[in-house]
Amino acid sequence: MYCNLLRRLAAIFYDCLLLTAILLVATAILVFLIGGNAIERGNIAYNALLLLISFFYFSWHWVKGGQTLGMRSWHIFVMDESMQVLNWKQASLRFLYALLSLLLLGLGFAWSCFDKKKYALHDRLSKTCLIVTKN
Repeated sequence: MYCNLLRRLAAIFYDCLLLTAILLVATAILVFLIGGNAIERGNIAYNALLLLISFFYFSWHWVKGGQTLGMRSWHIFVMDESMQVLNWKQASLRFLYALLSLLLLGLGFAWSCFDKKKYALHDRLSKTCLIVTKN
């Protein structure tokens, strides 16, 4: 069974909570390493670090087990078109296209409401899909 938008958003909410905690810890470590000084607003290196951590949070889970912790809570797996766990290239493309879906004010996610297989825009572009294993 393909994943509907509501279940997808619930998993995203869980993952955002977990990722926020990880990013806060990473920031605390970075602040400690730079001697307790504040990180300037708009610091490109800092923003790139947070994006890289986010990339590894999602991609590592997708490649190693087919689901993030939020996806596990909602019984969702991400697969490629042949129903295999993603490789690093596929996970990277999915992450980049998911960012595009967000940058389009979430319309890439809303796309799943009109798609017959409930694919979001980034699912279509990365040739991946979300499968629900349990109702």
